[in-house]
Amino acid sequence: MSAAGPPLGARAPSGGSVVREATSLGATFSAGSTGALTWNPFCLLRARVNQWFINRVPPRDTVTLTQRNVYILPTAPGFMLGATLLVLLVASINYQLNLGYVLTFLLTGSAVVGMQVCHGTLRGITMHLIAPDAHFAGANVEIGVNLLSDRRSVRYGIGLAVLGTQHWSWTDVPAQGSAKVQVAFQPQRRGLHRVPALTAETRFPLGTFRVWTVWRPAAQVLVYPAPELHPPPLPPGEPRAGGQATVQRQSTGEFDGIRPYRRGDPLKLVVWKKTAKTDELVSRDAQQVQRFELWLDLAHTGLSATANTAGGPALEQALSRLCAWVLLADKQGLQYGLRLAGQEIAPGSGEAHKKNCLQALALAHV
Repeated sequence: MSAAGPPLGARAPSGGSVVREATSLGATFSAGSTGALTWNPFCLLRARVNQWFINRVPPRDTVTLTQRNVYILPTAPGFMLGATLLVLLVASINYQLNLGYVLTFLLTGSAVVGMQVCHGTLRGITMHLIAPDAHFAGANVEIGVNLLSDRRSVRYGIGLAVLGTQHWSWTDVPAQGSAKVQVAFQPQRRGLHRVPALTAETRFPLGTFRVWTVWRPAAQVLVYPAPELHPPPLPPGEPRAGGQATVQRQSTGEFDGIRPYRRGDPLKLVVWKKTAKTDELVSRDAQQVQRFELWLDLAHTGLSATANTAGGPALEQALSRLCAWVLLADKQGLQYGLRLAGQEIAPGSGEAHKKNCLQALALAHV
């Protein structure tokens, strides 16, 4: 599979490709030969026209392609073919070449039939978006699209890409069947992001015409903060109401206490990381876990004061640390709670609790 697409007029192999986040259409600045940014009014005008056109497309997760939303224009080889046919026609008229007329009109008829086949390849397809799962900032968010066809013949060479990129995923849609295509974009910031606009196109069978459409999905994708790569150990636990104990913080990132392994201890209490380092079986102290609660608080990150006053990168760094702590506590099977400014999630554990905490971090506004 080629990122730029299959050869013109050839059947495209099925498959998917991962692309980066779409760059803004028609960037206002362009790089000159010296690498400096230069003002480009044509790009500014093109960006405004593209934005106006995209805003006119109604957002929806399922769309059926008809004559109203499918567009066609000749490609560069198509213009070359047209110029060649014009030269052949002039030469045939000038020299009265009967075989020249035959060749000219035969090629013209083939181009017209190819135009109809090309437009019909994309027209009538139904595209259905598969809602993407939540991802971390900086990771590739895969977008799955089902292409459905009720036609009795195969549709060849259909490509899908994020609008504004040249990274295409090509596939063939079987007769009265479906095909799944995957593309991706890369959000750099946390929060709730709308799925970017997509474009589908085909140049089958001759490559002389390009038929395309623009699609705005209505779905949104939740983006968690990027977890800190090397976070500090988990913060110390807080005594429960009425509990009496001394809080112990361990440099290995373990929150709850450990004790030597006792016969009958369930395997889920065995601290395997500690066992691998010391070659001795150790278990978590369930009684100490009952006396303490692990709270992942913005104030415990050591960056809260800077984040509250400056915001911006400082806040994102604090949320990134909290995200890493949530993943670490969940990996260790601990019960933990989350405290943000104006929001508190009670201690718990499990996949649902982890998702609730990550969602709160993704949508946090401190």
